[in-house]
Amino acid sequence: MADKKLAGAKVAILAADMFERVELEEPRKALEDAGAETEIVSIHDGEIQGFDHFHPAKAIKVDRTAEEVSPDDYDALLVPGGVGNPDQLRADENAVAFVRDFAAAGKPMAVICHGPWVLVEAGLARGRTLTSWPSLQTDIRNAGGTWVDEEVVEDDGIVTSRKPDDIPAFNKAMVELFAKSRAVTRGGTL
Repeated sequence: MADKKLAGAKVAILAADMFERVELEEPRKALEDAGAETEIVSIHDGEIQGFDHFHPAKAIKVDRTAEEVSPDDYDALLVPGGVGNPDQLRADENAVAFVRDFAAAGKPMAVICHGPWVLVEAGLARGRTLTSWPSLQTDIRNAGGTWVDEEVVEDDGIVTSRKPDDIPAFNKAMVELFAKSRAVTRGGTL
């Protein structure tokens, strides 16, 4: 039986059209395998279209919109990559406010590939060490962050990774951070 260290946790997955399928599906599976409940939060209702790099993949159902949610509804946040996904998220004031409010609430986040664009837009890169798809390094540095080329980085409640190849390490670090955060917020009852 798998370790259910996230039993009872609720995790928002913030994504829009053009999300990188594997960067949503595999971390979502890792979260659910650890006992978490996940919900897809997006900038519109209905479905969002996944991609395998530049090729359309399957669409997934949106559970709630960024306009209707609050960090109080969730224990943690996952932001997958894909070029178009975070570009749309960072242009949506509700999505950016949701991420900013998540950080203000001290709740953990896991962000992969191009997803750190949302962190930059929310003003969360400043003073943090992050990794991402290499093309974001200038954006992160210009926003006051330190960019490093590492498989996974955890800094002040945010786990970041570079690309799909990093997913195994990303998933492990994400589940550990989310579990550690729940133990702290729940008085160490896990």
